[in-house]
Amino acid sequence: MAKGNRRDRGSSGGGVRSRSSISVKGLVITVMALFIVITAAVTIPKLLIKQNGTLTILYPQDGTLFPPDISSPTIKWKDSNRGVGMWELRIEFSDGSDPFIFKTKSPRYRPVRALWERIKRRTLNSSGRITVEGIVRAGFITRRLSHQSVSFSTSMDSVKAPIIYRDVPLPFIYAYKNLELIRWRLGQVSSDEIPPVVFGNIPVCGNCHSFSSDGRVLGMDVDYANDKGSYAIARVEGEIVLSMDKIITWSDYRREDRELTFGLLSQISPDGRYAISTVKDRSIFVPKDDIEYSQLFFPIKGILVVYDIEKKRFWALPGADNRDYVQSNPTWSPDGKYIVFARAPAYRNEKLEQLNAPVIGTEFAMEFIEGRRDFKYDLYRIPFNGGRGGRAEPIRGASNNGMSNYFPRISPDGRWLVFCKAKNFMLLQPDSKLYIMPAEGGIPRKMSCNTSNMNSWHSWSPSGRWLVFSSKEEGPYTQLYLTHIDEHGNDTPPVLLDRFLEPERAANIPEFVNIDPARFKRIVDAFSDSSIYLVRMANLKFDLGDREDAIKLFQRAMKVSPPNDPYSFVKCGIFLGKTKNWEKVLEYANKAIEMDRNYPKAYSLRGLARLQKRKVNEALGDFNKSIKLDPQDAMTYFNRALAHYILGNYESALKDVKKCKKLGGNVPQSFIKNLNKKMSK
Repeated sequence: MAKGNRRDRGSSGGGVRSRSSISVKGLVITVMALFIVITAAVTIPKLLIKQNGTLTILYPQDGTLFPPDISSPTIKWKDSNRGVGMWELRIEFSDGSDPFIFKTKSPRYRPVRALWERIKRRTLNSSGRITVEGIVRAGFITRRLSHQSVSFSTSMDSVKAPIIYRDVPLPFIYAYKNLELIRWRLGQVSSDEIPPVVFGNIPVCGNCHSFSSDGRVLGMDVDYANDKGSYAIARVEGEIVLSMDKIITWSDYRREDRELTFGLLSQISPDGRYAISTVKDRSIFVPKDDIEYSQLFFPIKGILVVYDIEKKRFWALPGADNRDYVQSNPTWSPDGKYIVFARAPAYRNEKLEQLNAPVIGTEFAMEFIEGRRDFKYDLYRIPFNGGRGGRAEPIRGASNNGMSNYFPRISPDGRWLVFCKAKNFMLLQPDSKLYIMPAEGGIPRKMSCNTSNMNSWHSWSPSGRWLVFSSKEEGPYTQLYLTHIDEHGNDTPPVLLDRFLEPERAANIPEFVNIDPARFKRIVDAFSDSSIYLVRMANLKFDLGDREDAIKLFQRAMKVSPPNDPYSFVKCGIFLGKTKNWEKVLEYANKAIEMDRNYPKAYSLRGLARLQKRKVNEALGDFNKSIKLDPQDAMTYFNRALAHYILGNYESALKDVKKCKKLGGNVPQSFIKNLNKKMSK
């Protein structure tokens, strides 16, 4: 028993040793497992979070120079690394002072105004650096996976002047059919808010605007689509009222030619005395099914015509009035002594010439749309010479270079010329880039501010140190940018004016205005419901084949016509003459004469109605009265010649024909031929 017990104890003792051995092994296994887990926790994230993409700061670009008076920008970046869920942004300074550090889960950051003012002060005429780092967290590990830095600084040169620009919906054809949605805004780069609307909700198409150098005179296309040349010229006041007495029409230049004028790309002279425009013009103006580039536009014929605002008269500028060319897109030198403009051989199409509307169908432009025909402009310079013009000379560096050169703009000190260059055409060209060179010509340099997608519609600040321009860099909705230009003509990367844009609207045609914004609050439409405007609209409707709407507009025009103003009645009578309703023409002519017995066109209209009703002697009396009141009306001379011809007074008819032609009127060759036959018998 004792032995057996000993064996049992021995066995028992051996069992104890075995459990102890198992405990040690378990501990070893546990430690090894923990080691593996910890190693995996450390190693696997390292393997998983290695850099697999790039971080790119989208804005600002490296070397950006900000104006000292600009509101805070939105810093934007793109990070293609997987797993990055947070970014650290550091703004450091060359003076070694403490940086500003922020963390954000969004790939953009905008400093609050107070902070931005501190940043600008610390980079004034100095440099700063923006660094963005992408942060990844995996397990117990946090790693800075990606980063990029860009430098920036703040200029000593303030912008100061506000910018007026147009704010439009897209595509073009939608805006064209909803003109009341087009707005003009006046903005300051220092504001944190979107610029206020100063003009809008008008039922007309407005386009180019320009100001005199001192900001005291405004010129603006206010009825491009409807009046075929209507142009407003007004003094800049707190509230600019665009009434009919402030509106001219480029169509009045040699109206007797019966040639359409749209009054294209007009410009006010630096001193506010003159305006210059392309007239007798025609353009390829085609809507396109592309929201980003929804129109094709470029002038194909036209001459430059000057309007003297003080003397209220028009004339063609000698040297820029050659009908073999299209002469367009004029700009004045700061001293008003010369004009730079775009020129190309004219393109003529008989079917196109017969159209009355500015916008045409694609069938008239297929050779351009399909790339079968080029159209390139050269820049020319011509002395203004008090309106006497001179010899137009091509500008070296902006002509005969195999490209299309357009939109010239001269710096306020007269030293530099900035212009657009593209493979073809004008306006809204994807490949359009800005170039700068000496104003008298030279070797152009592509500007550093250019973006990758359309650069155009530029304007110099009054100081000559900043240039504003348009680009589609960030999508179909055009945005505005600034660049700084130093005394040597060197420019800087673009500064985005992101406060100048509303969602799904394009900002274009920007222009610096040399005014205190407090002086300029709004522009008031006081013309679109006037009888003159309604008459013009009615004529447009008739030309487009919409006779019913034309009649309604004429009736409305006569209702709102001022007392004793025969204009609307005469214009309505002329319209009715086109429909051969001579009884009604006679009624309106008599009504106009009752209102004003010294209105020559009323007698001319009544004479025409009587002539059509074969009351020739009465018609002759009306024509005599009209010519006595207005001896410069070419068409009345021709109509009187018809009356003389019917009465057999061939010598008198011939005299009137000669007078009509001398005044610039057109006389059918068939009439001259028949008159000569009668006189030869």
